[in-house]
Amino acid sequence: MVARIYRPAKTAMQSGKAKTHRWVLDYEPEVAKSVEPLMGYTSSSDMKQQVRLYFDTQEEAVAYAKRHGIAHRVEKAQNRKVRGAAYADNFKFKRVAPWTH
Repeated sequence: MVARIYRPAKTAMQSGKAKTHRWVLDYEPEVAKSVEPLMGYTSSSDMKQQVRLYFDTQEEAVAYAKRHGIAHRVEKAQNRKVRGAAYADNFKFKRVAPWTH
């Protein structure tokens, strides 16, 4: 079983960066999810998919995985690219496409 260590990105539903500073250790699924034929529920017999561990630093997460003999894969944290834009740019004279009402 391979564990994935990563720092989560901010969700589209929040404007702040809450819950993005800690590192997460998630287990990759061993068994594919199955659909229950009568009701259509999705289920899995893999209980490790329910485990999510949080760490303050990447080094702590890697040390935990090594200490417990967990095969792991570290994903680099992606920095957010902020594109500066002002509301006044919508009305500037040298605009690429003309602004209309």
